[in-house]
Amino acid sequence: MQNKLDVLIIGAGPIGIACALACKKNNLEYVVLEKGALTNSLFHYPLNMNFFSTSEKLELDGIPFICTNPKPNRDEALEYYRRVVTSNNLNINLYEGVVSTKKSQDGFLVISEKSSYLAAHVIVATGFYDIPKLLNIPGENLPKVSHYYKEAHPYLLQDVAIVGASNSSVDAALEIYRKGGNVTMIVRGPAIGDRVKYWVKPDIENRIEEGSIKAYFSSEILKIEDSTITIRTLEGEQKIDNDFVVALTGYVPNFKFLQQLGVTLSDDKLIPSYNEKTMESNVENLFLAGVVCGGTETHKWFIENSRVHANLIINAIINKDT
Repeated sequence: MQNKLDVLIIGAGPIGIACALACKKNNLEYVVLEKGALTNSLFHYPLNMNFFSTSEKLELDGIPFICTNPKPNRDEALEYYRRVVTSNNLNINLYEGVVSTKKSQDGFLVISEKSSYLAAHVIVATGFYDIPKLLNIPGENLPKVSHYYKEAHPYLLQDVAIVGASNSSVDAALEIYRKGGNVTMIVRGPAIGDRVKYWVKPDIENRIEEGSIKAYFSSEILKIEDSTITIRTLEGEQKIDNDFVVALTGYVPNFKFLQQLGVTLSDDKLIPSYNEKTMESNVENLFLAGVVCGGTETHKWFIENSRVHANLIINAIINKDT
């Protein structure tokens, strides 16, 4: 076991990186543990994804994010966060997942896949992209079903069902259609979601209106089979031809992990208990940062408005120790 750390950060997404920058600036001994690649969620975003936020709203600690377009894309964001980490020589251990965390009078004993650590404080900045919301229907485990979308090429000349009407669903539907796929959207609500990017919403609505993309609103998938899907619509059940299902129904934080740490969750939206001024959870010296704070309301926290969590947490830690 290494010497006792001031802070151990779980998760090397943008908010975990922001916490590391704040630790370094305040001369705290820290380490960041990340089970995957740096900014693992961003890495798994669609290849051609553009952010809703402008580049300056994705910046960390005032480090300029320069890009060629008003809305940066995935590759530009990955390059930015790589440069932030390497130029600041941040102490980040990639591909080292946390196995267990136990609190004692001495601090937090954190066991990872590669080592063990003792830390006075722990920050959980694990995001929410690892656990998809399942449809829980027959056939969801078939190889043709995916809860993530990377690129359109595999869907050329295929009958593709897109489940959902969020930004990710709309982006996938438009890209697959334009790359030669036959796209059908299955949407629980009566229309395309209000939170869809304002410059994209008219595009998808026009494609649906002209019939280029078929959409079933107020509908849901009941069953997935090798060459068809069965859906419930306002006109009754229908079976349609299908080669692939891309179910972009959203993702949730790892609630089980939070509960194992002792964090209490609200009954309705599973929002974890924390102090909004310090981001400290109901477990003393255990802090939460980023999207993990939102429970099932994952749309309420994102890079732009949770960057401030890093300084709130580090200031709270410093004040505790003085």
